[in-house]
Amino acid sequence: MEKSLKKNKISIGTRGSKLALWQAEWIQAELKKLYPDLEIELVKIKTTGDKILDVPLAQVGGKGLFVKEIEEALLRYEVDIAVHSMKDVPTEFPDNLHLAVICKREDPRDAVIASEKLKVKSEKAGRVITQSMIYNLPQVAKIGTSSLRRSCQLLHIRPDLKIEQLRGNLDTRMRKLDEGQFDAIILAAAGVKRLGLQHRLTEILPFEISLPAIGQGAVGIECRVDDTSVNKLIAPLNHPDTFICVTAERAFLKKLEGGCQVPIAAHARLEHRAQGREQGSVHSSLLIMDGLVGAVNGDRIVNGHIEGDPENSEMLGIKLAEDILKRGAREILNEVYSRNIPPVNGDISS
Repeated sequence: MEKSLKKNKISIGTRGSKLALWQAEWIQAELKKLYPDLEIELVKIKTTGDKILDVPLAQVGGKGLFVKEIEEALLRYEVDIAVHSMKDVPTEFPDNLHLAVICKREDPRDAVIASEKLKVKSEKAGRVITQSMIYNLPQVAKIGTSSLRRSCQLLHIRPDLKIEQLRGNLDTRMRKLDEGQFDAIILAAAGVKRLGLQHRLTEILPFEISLPAIGQGAVGIECRVDDTSVNKLIAPLNHPDTFICVTAERAFLKKLEGGCQVPIAAHARLEHRAQGREQGSVHSSLLIMDGLVGAVNGDRIVNGHIEGDPENSEMLGIKLAEDILKRGAREILNEVYSRNIPPVNGDISS
């Protein structure tokens, strides 16, 4: 049974971090453009992931550490929509909730922010960087990241690197870098750009070095399935291409039954092609997707690649997962889960 919206008013559930608030305020502004008379309230909700700051989240059991409390507020009708970073969203939803919208994706790549000390060292050494700075980092450089996915891929290239846990919001992470606790930190480029801090970026890493988390760079809107008015209200914010790509990535993750205890990464993109030069030529699209599963210590990584019709995005994600499971990913997953660590959906990283 549908519960109607209060007339001309909608409330948005969000985490209270700077980045989460930026995302919620951006959705608020986009809705205001569409509906100038709509009253929009932001409701800050503290999640389990926000409360646990002294333990690596890969060691914490439970699903949806950054969304559960917001979903509960949705089910209690305390908020009308929830705005999430897609990489934090589990692949399954509580009854009567669904992912209604995925907005246009920002840069999905990972990025390096190097310390000033490291930059000065590199300049004094007169290094000419002809490839990613990951190859040019000093031996046993101290790298900060909270993501097993990132650390696995870095260690696969540079097993000498010293990877250390880095938790907290973007300001906290940068402060720790500036205090000299790390030589460099790895973050999602999208979050840094959204907060206007792109001038701090040292390098945006190519996919060949660091394949992103599922849904990285995309913002999603969750709401109640039976709230017809809300679903119609937010529908114009959906970006079809991003929705297709993130759907493929999430199908890949779901098939692997993966979580943040296992380094899992995927990125899908659409390539649009015009066939024929004449007016009225036929346009076609191709979904291109890469994925991987790696061992926590980086000594093994199983990569996969698939291309196909975007209309079959979910199936393509599943097929890619099945392919890499056959080629060694199943053994990696079994090894991790044999340690009796409960899986947690999401990358849990920024």
